[in-house]
Amino acid sequence: MYRRKSISTDRKHIAKPIAGLLAAASLAFALSGCGGASYDATAPSSARERASADGKEVEAGSVDCSKAKCVALTFDAGPSENTPRLLDILKKENAHATFFMLGKNHVLKHPDLVRRIAAEGHELANHTWTHKILTKSDDDEVREEITRTQDAVAKITGSKQPLLMRPPQGRTDDRVTKICRELGIAQVLWSVTAKDYQTTDSALITKRVLDQVDRDGIILLHDIYKGTVPAVPGILEGLKKRGYTVVTVSELMAPGKPEAGKVYKP
Repeated sequence: MYRRKSISTDRKHIAKPIAGLLAAASLAFALSGCGGASYDATAPSSARERASADGKEVEAGSVDCSKAKCVALTFDAGPSENTPRLLDILKKENAHATFFMLGKNHVLKHPDLVRRIAAEGHELANHTWTHKILTKSDDDEVREEITRTQDAVAKITGSKQPLLMRPPQGRTDDRVTKICRELGIAQVLWSVTAKDYQTTDSALITKRVLDQVDRDGIILLHDIYKGTVPAVPGILEGLKKRGYTVVTVSELMAPGKPEAGKVYKP
């Protein structure tokens, strides 16, 4: 599994999954690259299984990822001038994604795109205001980074605030998680990344995604980089050939729902 350079590759599990339906429900990680900080993570599939065991059912017309071979597609750090083309591609392929959006210079600069993302059935999510590393920010800064984007998205769309947030560089800890719980949001990490911030080679981006993907995974891409959007048609085609159904993060969890204060990671 790929781990971003900013997080030490010697991340260690400090708790193993519990048997049965609680398997993989809560994993503890030590992030030695973040000063020994730790957090508990829940697999989206475990949230789904637990809800099913409690008798909850997937809403009519929604994808049932307990039966379908699902993978969640996510885009970070937009919207940008590349996003309209991305939305055209997703619409053509009848695929939905989760957009973890940056507030300053993105949400504020492209309000029409925020509204379009919502109108076309995609999931709006938070990637902070200025991409500050939350584990290196004090409590007030963490709250401001999250709430400013929450408020901006809600004001633009006229609807409720996003339920999901992705911490910049995937860096989180128990303190950040506690603040997220107070703010009513869940954090979402990933299992697949193409390192599209390092290359404009669309063919390479496509290959990296398809080489890493697995059922119930979460794909991380960025709609701000030149090579990423042109790679999306090939990614979608490759996923379709392998029998995958592309969904949003919340759809991946259904009939479970994101819980405030949880960190979700495949």
